[in-house]
Amino acid sequence: MTAATDTGQAVADAHRREWAFVLAATVRVARDLDLAEECVQEAYAAALSAWERDGIPDSPAAWLTTAAKRRAMDAIRRERTFRSKLPLLVEPEEAVDELALEELGGQKEDQDSEGVVPDERLRLIFTCCHPALAQEAQLALTLRLVCGLPTPDVARALLVSEQTMAARITRAKKKISAARIPYRVPRPAELPDRLTAVLGVIHLLFTAGHTAPSGPALMRTDLADRALHMTRALHDLMPDEPGVRGLLALLLVTDARRATRTGADGRLLRLEEQDRSLWDRAALAEAHELIVAGLRGGRAGRYLLQAAIASLYTEAPTYEETDWPQIVALYDRLLSLWPSPVVALNRTVPVSMAHGPAVALAQVEALEKDGRLSRYQYLPAVKADLLQRLGRTDEAAAAYRQALELTGNEAERAFLTARLTRHQTSPT
Repeated sequence: MTAATDTGQAVADAHRREWAFVLAATVRVARDLDLAEECVQEAYAAALSAWERDGIPDSPAAWLTTAAKRRAMDAIRRERTFRSKLPLLVEPEEAVDELALEELGGQKEDQDSEGVVPDERLRLIFTCCHPALAQEAQLALTLRLVCGLPTPDVARALLVSEQTMAARITRAKKKISAARIPYRVPRPAELPDRLTAVLGVIHLLFTAGHTAPSGPALMRTDLADRALHMTRALHDLMPDEPGVRGLLALLLVTDARRATRTGADGRLLRLEEQDRSLWDRAALAEAHELIVAGLRGGRAGRYLLQAAIASLYTEAPTYEETDWPQIVALYDRLLSLWPSPVVALNRTVPVSMAHGPAVALAQVEALEKDGRLSRYQYLPAVKADLLQRLGRTDEAAAAYRQALELTGNEAERAFLTARLTRHQTSPT
């Protein structure tokens, strides 16, 4: 492997692991998301030549953060000079001096807020989840810029087209600029109003790590680990907040199966194929305590109910011994609280086990007609499985092909291809 290849791989790895941290640190200097993003991109571009020339630094994140911050400060100095030469067209001198003090003098952050939200990336998520933005815009902007997900992956996570997602992100950034929404850490009193959006971002980030929207591997463990870290930080910050406890329980019980979700050859393993003895029992026990305490408290939110459902799957000695009626009942509670078509689709799996595949197929077909899951690859995948169980192999093969067209993850594509090959009708 050449030095250029080593450098390129190091920059790519740093982009995947450190983008969010570098951007979070840079936006505190730039106080403008567009400027911060531009400076971070320039820092990564500069790293390609600098690291090849000087060697890969011991701390790529520190090198990139320093480079991006310097570019931001240079841009602010240029803007300050420009403003000083056009005094009649800009803010009064006092405002310029205040800007300089804040942006060049180390940022006059609210010290109480900074201490309250100690995680750099979590602070930026709270900052971006400003109530002036629609929740869809908050989710899109934060997943794309703070969490570093590519626009196509964000689009897949939010079940919209790539063009729609790009436009949504652009509109959000324009609104931030036009409304002069400040990039500062929210004060403690402002955190509760932003918590719902923050939890939604972290949940989607974990989901994108648990099953990567695209790429060769089933998981992106860096994203899943990041989401877990931030949820624990939130739990330390708000230990009595039901939504935070519920999300932590959900992430723990879901991630406990990480080591068993693929075989040694990278092949995706369904839940009934996984070696339950290898599940993380400590994580499951921690999740169970959170779930029991939450349900006893009588304030079960959407994340806690999802965690309770996932926990029931893990408590059964075998897949066949799963308490399907209880899972359906929990899904009914979840749907009444959160009437999401994705939840309705997930509910059809236990329905098929408790009441038969024909009942579940009718519900899947109703969701198909609804249209909101037209870009969701799991709808045709679930439909294909139900059709196959009913012996309708031709229709099952067509549904598997449809799922393949919508799937960007190579591990999932290999799984669907194997199912299609196994079940499609033999030539007559």
